[in-house]
Amino acid sequence: MRADTSRHDARRDLPSVEFLLQCGEAEVWISRWGRSQVTGAIQAVLGEARVAAEGGQPAADPQILLERVLRRLESDGPALRALVNATGVVLHTNLGRAPLAPEAVRAASQAAGSYSSLEYDLLAGDRGDRYEHCADLLCRLTGSESSLAVNNNAAAVSLVINTLARGREVLISRGELVEIGGGFRIPEVIERSGAYLVAVGTTNRTRLEDYRRAITPSTGLLLKVHPSNYRVEGFVEETSLERLVSLGRTAGLPVMHDLGSGLLLADLLPDLPEPSVERTVSAGVDVVTWSGDKLLGGPQAGLIHGSAAVLDRIRANPLLRAFRLDKMTLAALEATLRLYLDPEAAARRIPVLRMLSESVESVERRALAALNELSEAARARVTVVPARAVVGGGAAAGFELESFAWSISGPPLEIESALRSQAPPVIGRIAGDAVLLDFRTVLEGQEALLVRALDRLTGSEKGGE
Repeated sequence: MRADTSRHDARRDLPSVEFLLQCGEAEVWISRWGRSQVTGAIQAVLGEARVAAEGGQPAADPQILLERVLRRLESDGPALRALVNATGVVLHTNLGRAPLAPEAVRAASQAAGSYSSLEYDLLAGDRGDRYEHCADLLCRLTGSESSLAVNNNAAAVSLVINTLARGREVLISRGELVEIGGGFRIPEVIERSGAYLVAVGTTNRTRLEDYRRAITPSTGLLLKVHPSNYRVEGFVEETSLERLVSLGRTAGLPVMHDLGSGLLLADLLPDLPEPSVERTVSAGVDVVTWSGDKLLGGPQAGLIHGSAAVLDRIRANPLLRAFRLDKMTLAALEATLRLYLDPEAAARRIPVLRMLSESVESVERRALAALNELSEAARARVTVVPARAVVGGGAAAGFELESFAWSISGPPLEIESALRSQAPPVIGRIAGDAVLLDFRTVLEGQEALLVRALDRLTGSEKGGE
């Protein structure tokens, strides 16, 4: 019996490698993964499709094949990926907090790609000190006698307490027993730093006399913590920093203030309800700690300021080596701090400052301009609506910024998931029955990425038509 030669060969319906490479999605992937890796992924997916076709299955649609290619690329790619933050949370801890200024990015890249003077004194031709690279800048900008940078603020707090109060008591207001994200709790940090916590006052009212009565011969430190991620309102009272410093002088005890986020050059963000580093230093505290990757807009770091005598003791602590910064972070931090020498340049160049100070009218203009770039099909599903953005990162609790967002109609869970699958991923938020993409946290130049993502979402990407 003769074989049936009329059976259709589904393999002939499969697109070529070159056809898929010409699609708009592939062009985006090539810019991210490189042509060789994308080509290899397409060849692998087409190979699997040919095997399926030989088994009698119909040829997969090109769009389905492209989705398989993307999944393969993402599974083979790095776990840490760049993305578009359209959540409206400026300092989003899960998304890496502060994006760096271009100058900081270049500095980190240069330090990473070559040898550097990390611990080498070029003038003396001998061993240098990595902690000196940012110290002068930090002192100049804050007015402190001495400064030190370690790898994050939790490390800074632990290092200071371990140095000044190991085996002794730390006095702190009950209203300042802070917990931040990830289960970081001040009481546990004090305990693990080798000190003993003594809570004074009540949750809502702590007076100077509460501290004075709690002082004993075993007291080693008076600690004040700024509760940046919550607010106690109503019948409240707290002891001012200045009065606590005065008590410390009288009792012969060091006073520490942990700012958490920390605000440098408060005039750049005058409406933000956060204490400034300069004001805290000028109050005469012995040591101040704050973060580098929050309101400063720099890399992850813990910044320590204070009297020269106290900082010398901290530098002599053997734990400092466990908390030291790497060369890339030091380079990025120094570049960020140099921008603050010119406040106008800092406001323009540091993304966090730019996002927090951008007028709501400017945010709306960017959202509307990007809307006009959408394909007709995508534009029909998007409207520009007022929104409320927040600072995030445990800073300025309850403080909101007026903003504008794209509101995307359709099944919100499906849309949110599809946006996360884009290249690069787009992270928004679900509000009611819509997905919002808040333009206050969309960096300048990323508007085109949102346009491309929405056009792909509706199957109307111009590059793939």
